[in-house]
Amino acid sequence: MSNLSPRSVSVSRSVLRRAALLAGAAALSVGLVAGLGASLATGSLPATAQTAVSFAGPPSFADVVDQVKSSVVSVRVKARAEATSQRGAPALDDIPPGHPLERFFRQFGENGAQPGARGRSRGERPVQMSQGSGFFISADGYVVTNNHVVDNAVEVQLVTEDGRTLDAKVVGTDPRTDLALLKVSNGGTFPFVKLAPGNPRIGDWVLAVGNPFGLGGTVTAGILSARNRDLGAGPYDDYLQIDAAVNRGNSGGPTFNAAGDVIGVNTAIVSPSGGNVGIAFAIPAATVQAVVADLKAKGSVSRGFIGVQIQPVTPEIADAIGLSGATGALVADASPDGPASRAGIRRGDTIRAINGEAVKDARDLSRRIAGFKPGETVKITLWREGRERAVSLDVGRQPAA
Repeated sequence: MSNLSPRSVSVSRSVLRRAALLAGAAALSVGLVAGLGASLATGSLPATAQTAVSFAGPPSFADVVDQVKSSVVSVRVKARAEATSQRGAPALDDIPPGHPLERFFRQFGENGAQPGARGRSRGERPVQMSQGSGFFISADGYVVTNNHVVDNAVEVQLVTEDGRTLDAKVVGTDPRTDLALLKVSNGGTFPFVKLAPGNPRIGDWVLAVGNPFGLGGTVTAGILSARNRDLGAGPYDDYLQIDAAVNRGNSGGPTFNAAGDVIGVNTAIVSPSGGNVGIAFAIPAATVQAVVADLKAKGSVSRGFIGVQIQPVTPEIADAIGLSGATGALVADASPDGPASRAGIRRGDTIRAINGEAVKDARDLSRRIAGFKPGETVKITLWREGRERAVSLDVGRQPAA
């Protein structure tokens, strides 16, 4: 020490102080790590550590899957083919050019004929094998699926999550919403799921469970991307859009919310290639509830009908007839013997409201009229010759064709 200058001594003491501080910090770090390890072992974490760990990964859906997976079935169908391509599957050439099914989406096409199908005698319609998905909605064996899965079915079998094969019959179908109701023929008690009440929110987590490509029970996850989608496939389009992976074979399978309730029935996809691109569509639970109730009671769906042809109200039309906004449905024609004609509704009228609730557009009118039971009396608010008028009519029954 006698050879060190005062400056040198001062520097040496500073270095010693820094070394001491670093040693203390290291000891503190070791203590924190040891404490965190002990907390993890005991299941108790400090608040800051809990926050950090809770965001370490996405939520697990395992509990929901365990709750619902046994209610989902694979649907196997033998069906009479209407029209066939060279490979025996329904021919895309039979879809008219520009048809919504061609332009906007491919239904899953599960109904391709299986290679090696047995030969048939002359004049006999070909039989094709198809497969999709479905789910139990009651303990006594009622199953919901898509109409296009069981269309023209001559034999239906259900394969459960535990590998059992059950015979089933078609109770009823509704091509307009692409829904079908099946019933297990064997009898028994089955695990089932509930249809969700209310409307899901955009951004909610969803799970799709089904039988893609015949693989059996498969789970995919995503979010609800949009609601009220109109694909131009029919007057009752009102789809949920989801981004969970949905492919051929998922048709008729359920979309669940995080509580394990069914919010929709997977029905269609948008895909240039026929495979998943993250845009799938499901029939909302509210529609399923109403249709299934009719199918269970009568085997078919009864819808309201007033006997008018309608078209949208464009801004130009609204301006020409003196409306302040392009809302409502313009009557292009009224059947001479229909409920609307009998109530005094005529060509050129604009239907503005039903029972006091505003009609947004022609599509909204179609859906709402269809929701009334035949025989119900409704109040229609019209716009005619620059002023509103009100008429009452008895809703008729929509023809089958």
